[in-house]
Amino acid sequence: MARENTTHHTGPRLRMPERVAAALACPVCGGGLARGARGLSCDRGHAFDIAREGYASLLTGATPPGTGDSREMVADRVRFQDAGHYDPLGRALAEGVAGTVPAPLVADVGGGTGHYLTQVLDARPDAAGITLDVSKFAVRRAARAHERGGAVTADTWRPLPLRTGSVDALLNVFAPRNAAEFRRVLRTDGLLVVVTPDTDHLAELRAPLGLLEVDPRKDERLAESLHGDFAPEGARPLRFTMELTHEDAATVVGMGPSARHVTPADLRERIAALPAPVTVTASVRLHTYRPR
Repeated sequence: MARENTTHHTGPRLRMPERVAAALACPVCGGGLARGARGLSCDRGHAFDIAREGYASLLTGATPPGTGDSREMVADRVRFQDAGHYDPLGRALAEGVAGTVPAPLVADVGGGTGHYLTQVLDARPDAAGITLDVSKFAVRRAARAHERGGAVTADTWRPLPLRTGSVDALLNVFAPRNAAEFRRVLRTDGLLVVVTPDTDHLAELRAPLGLLEVDPRKDERLAESLHGDFAPEGARPLRFTMELTHEDAATVVGMGPSARHVTPADLRERIAALPAPVTVTASVRLHTYRPR
């Protein structure tokens, strides 16, 4: 694979704690990864770059065009997250991880910019964590999000670049799920926390903007997808309201798939007709599972 941003003969520095780096695995053969002068490599000779921002490029194979967040989408999400609109969700995730083993290693798969992982790590001074996401633009942010965190580019649908049984808690927030890989990387007593939208999530935007409704069978389909690998432990509803500008409304809609059948021009016109600010309900469920 092509080398990226290796401007010095010693190569860029991997920005993650040693215990996080020790959990990394080769996404090709599953072997352990060691740091060398120019990046990471396994005993079988598979080599991977470290980008100048400090994350490891562990994507393998071709990634379909349009996969992952673009630079502009990441900038919008950072602005929205930094405004604190979803902070109640971050606090709930931190509470969910509070009862895990001492000094846990937490992985956020599809974790974007590392926003939620940062909130979990802030609440657990003994924890370390890693964000995995297919978007290099998101992972550039995640690599610098927290001193006890690290980040890698990775595809959820391929083998995760983590050692078997290396993770104590795994977060999956509005992101794709690979049950078999989640089960493999989690310890036998590990915790999986999955966040899904409830049927009234963003209800005040759905009708006026012509958005798709949340599948009423979403919880049932989640349970089916995880059944063979995980046993449900509980589900916690979380509802709160957000006061959003028109720009914020456009961002929160763009953070999900429901507006993709509406043309950008129509969406802008419909958002312009909303009150400013607009009060919007966030309604999600935090599902917790244990490996079978």
